[in-house]
Amino acid sequence: VQLQASGGGLVQAGDSLRLSCTASGRTFSNYAMGWFRQAPGKEREFVAAISWSGGSTYYVLYGDSVKGRFIISRDNAKNTVYLQMNSLKPEDMAVYYCAAAPGRPTADLYEYGYWGQGTQVTVSS
Repeated sequence: VQLQASGGGLVQAGDSLRLSCTASGRTFSNYAMGWFRQAPGKEREFVAAISWSGGSTYYVLYGDSVKGRFIISRDNAKNTVYLQMNSLKPEDMAVYYCAAAPGRPTADLYEYGYWGQGTQVTVSS
């Protein structure tokens, strides 16, 4: 699976931003998808994950720091997963990575075997 993340940019605190991650290669719908982020000098942090499929219902996970503000979704017809980020804070500033895992959605980054190149999100106060 090849992953291409996009949508990052410079926003002000309180603004919203939507990231996209488009997959190619293997069957996208067979993979759980996740978003992680990494700020300078910090470890890569789990943001959100969504199950591979489920009809009209998907299983989602969120990191504690983004619960209630970020929403993960996917469109298997477009091979794309989205991260809607609302009420952005300066501490959300990081490089955001999308990743794919063959199993269930998880916060464990070592379960993800495929990674995109990252997209920078900058939040000014």
